[in-house]
Amino acid sequence: MAGELGYGQPMGGVAQTAYIVPDLHEAIQHWVRDMRAGPFFVLPHLLSPGQTYRGEESRADVTLAMGFAGHMMIELIQPLDDNPSVYRETRELRGWGYHHLGIACADVDATSRDYQSRGYVEAYRAAVPTGGEVVYLDNGTGAQLGFIELLPVTPGMDETFTRFWEASRDWDGSDPVRPFG
Repeated sequence: MAGELGYGQPMGGVAQTAYIVPDLHEAIQHWVRDMRAGPFFVLPHLLSPGQTYRGEESRADVTLAMGFAGHMMIELIQPLDDNPSVYRETRELRGWGYHHLGIACADVDATSRDYQSRGYVEAYRAAVPTGGEVVYLDNGTGAQLGFIELLPVTPGMDETFTRFWEASRDWDGSDPVRPFG
């Protein structure tokens, strides 16, 4: 992969900022109206098999939306259940709002090992529809200050997110909620 993603963010750098929200469509309207971000692409029921949370099997179900504010991808995540998860952990500690920053990685496993050598632990791991697995890392302050998410830069990820970014360029505000696929 090149040193820069198709939507202008650097490999190995912050490529996304994410928030947990109680109502996805209300949050989208807030971002569209007040931050002029969008459009947002919605992926309902991301309940991938093989998830792990703090070393145990996880069955957390979320719906999410991704859109852009300039070159920054904004991810809005609405938990759909109360199963143990990094989302519930954050919500119980400090409520809704900021959740994590996503770092673009060519090799999620190698990057995770590097972070673990610096005292981080894997708090969550799950397969994603654009290829590979995401990993959320915690250095003991994840739920309090925010997690780090390692984003697998696959051709499918770069193509999908670049398509979302291209839709945001010169966007006229129409059709603010669109399907992910």
